[in-house]
Amino acid sequence: MANQTLLTPTRLGSLTLPNRILMAPLTRARTPDSVPGKLQQAYYGQRAGAGLIISEATNISPTARGYVYTPGIWTDEQEAGWKDVVEAVHAKGGRMALQLWHVGRVSHEMVQPDGQAPVAPSALKGEGAQCFVEFEDGSAGRHETSTPRALATDEIPGIVDDYRQAAIRAKRAGFDMVEVHAANAYLLNQFLATGTNQRTDRYGGSLENRARFPLEVVDAVAEVFGPARTGIRLTPFIEIFGLTDDEPEEMAFYLMEQLSRRGLAYVHVNEPDWAGGDIQFSDEFRRALRERFSGSLIFCGHYDAERAQRIIDDGIADAVAIGRSYIANPDLVERFRVGAALNEPNPDTFYGGDETGYTDYPFLDNGFDRHA
Repeated sequence: MANQTLLTPTRLGSLTLPNRILMAPLTRARTPDSVPGKLQQAYYGQRAGAGLIISEATNISPTARGYVYTPGIWTDEQEAGWKDVVEAVHAKGGRMALQLWHVGRVSHEMVQPDGQAPVAPSALKGEGAQCFVEFEDGSAGRHETSTPRALATDEIPGIVDDYRQAAIRAKRAGFDMVEVHAANAYLLNQFLATGTNQRTDRYGGSLENRARFPLEVVDAVAEVFGPARTGIRLTPFIEIFGLTDDEPEEMAFYLMEQLSRRGLAYVHVNEPDWAGGDIQFSDEFRRALRERFSGSLIFCGHYDAERAQRIIDDGIADAVAIGRSYIANPDLVERFRVGAALNEPNPDTFYGGDETGYTDYPFLDNGFDRHA
């Protein structure tokens, strides 16, 4: 790389990163019992060269689940499993954040405890939304989501506490940071958006009311980790799983201002075109986000080294999160550093399975030309 600002150190809150290439959260569905194990230790340990690894989305409670074979952080066994993963990353000089996840209505009775309905801001089924379930014969696959039930007002503090308890466990497990997942049409995003939130209580209606629950979650998590070790992921303008929003820009600007006041370490913005949508961020919108937030700003979505370098040099982003390229290139930072060719990821092995397509992608020193 001619200009290697991408490879220079930066700060996220109180954490110093050796480079600005983050590993994006990537659901891989390889924890059949929801407990990370040796496979996850190997997978994340291989990628410790990232400036920061953001873990795959991790369920905060049994009712937060919408996909089988994804990890959790609500039991002692899960906490211990994650502790071993973090230690494997730290042993190789890496840093790791845990992404805290509640899917809301993107779920089904087959995934929920005692076959109960999933929860959401309003009892609106996500049109076209699918979750991942295990059938009676033991096979697993995609299935349309169930119609959720609306959370009662007095239930919401309990879910805020689920996030708090998950953060406590994450801290005990040794994570360097936590990231609140408020993106991709899951529960917190459902509260933010006008199309999924039709409540008439203090958590619905106005822009401030729709943001209330997500900000309560941020406050609870930051009480545990401190604002300087807490981040959040957002997806302005995204329309997947039936989610629609009449005020995406207004909500994004409001959230940036509120998060800035709280001294949050970073905002991680997942761009809407990752899911195949037509909407792309303008530089004007990106700069407006930057103007409203005093912490670090991270963008994610189809970034290669050149595009990542450009958005950092333009002063818009402090770092860039990369997903699919990190699946296939555990040594992605080194490949960017020497300008080496990248391995191509195999989509057939993205979700579920064993080490194939997970920990078996080759490194540069396994016969790859460093100068390809």
